[in-house]
Amino acid sequence: MKKALKIALLSVLGLVIVVGVLMWMEFSPLVKGANSCVKLDNGLYYMEYRGDDGFDGLMAKGGIESADQLAGYAIEFLSKGHYKPEVKTKKEGFGCSALTVRTPEGDVLMGRNFDFPSAIGVIMHCIPDKGYETITTFNVEFYGFGEDFKPEGFKNQYLCLTGLFVALDGINEKGLAIADLMAGDTIETHQRTSKPDLTTTAAISYMLKNAANVDEALKLLEGIDMHSDIGSAHHYAMADVSGRSVVVEYVDNKMVVIESPAVANHYLCEQKLNVGLEEGDDRYDILCQRYDQTHGVMSKKQLTEAIAIVSQPMEQREQSDARIGSAESRQRKTEGQPQREGFLGTAWTMVMDLSHPSVTYYSRRHFSKSFHFELGNKE
Repeated sequence: MKKALKIALLSVLGLVIVVGVLMWMEFSPLVKGANSCVKLDNGLYYMEYRGDDGFDGLMAKGGIESADQLAGYAIEFLSKGHYKPEVKTKKEGFGCSALTVRTPEGDVLMGRNFDFPSAIGVIMHCIPDKGYETITTFNVEFYGFGEDFKPEGFKNQYLCLTGLFVALDGINEKGLAIADLMAGDTIETHQRTSKPDLTTTAAISYMLKNAANVDEALKLLEGIDMHSDIGSAHHYAMADVSGRSVVVEYVDNKMVVIESPAVANHYLCEQKLNVGLEEGDDRYDILCQRYDQTHGVMSKKQLTEAIAIVSQPMEQREQSDARIGSAESRQRKTEGQPQREGFLGTAWTMVMDLSHPSVTYYSRRHFSKSFHFELGNKE
């Protein structure tokens, strides 16, 4: 009897061990990714993920056409199908700016500000089993995980792996950089054909994972049905190592491509030129002036200074630290910026090096405190 009991217990223990091993094999990359999350600065976190990023599974399902659907798929992926939640995302407008230049040495850089009423930024460094290595950023408040949510503690850090499927900006190992900006109105794009569906932010992750340059990214966009995020119009700033920089807009559900090194929050295409340009908002003009003054050639410091000038001021609770560049830049650090009551301001700034794929981040205009990350770490 005792021998039989012992055998039974050992069998159960063996089964538990086998199940545990299988569960670890299934969830290990996700657990490691969650545990990698670290706080860099107020409002900015970093995490790294290696493994299956779930995007092939998403596309095999035909994609998604809303942020809520995407959030649902992300949580389903993170639970490996054991949990299918009902998720509601937040809808808020944001404003941004971007500029692409060459350095005196001929390298290509892109600078970008992400401005939002409220934001907690998470940098997602993804080294997928298939596709290109990427560094992207997303705002966890977009998912509505709860008031005062922060990527701290295992549960919250695990939830932040949803950033595998949504990106507001980023760069890949081939030197392709993409940023999402509000366009000029609230007219949404919803293309409805037989092509796979993707939202604005999911498409950034998709392009960076699969495209090596602007031409390939545009071809990928032509192969999907685009659906606007957060109930508004968007446009993309794109640039690659060749120096080509474009703005992609959507008018009447059709994609329009404009060659431009600079972009802010109004339309640039001929069909809707300057729609959304607010009185007193000179950010785009300032970036273009800087570009023309230097003939599009700037050092990394000069580009950082130019993008800092058009960054958005914050509320008093979060003091800026725009101590960079010349006295002129410090005097003009809020020049050309529309003042918005209750607006957080610039949540993060990126300066991306496309020729030597890497990115330097600054959180909430703390320009004396940089965080630098490089791509090319697949091994």
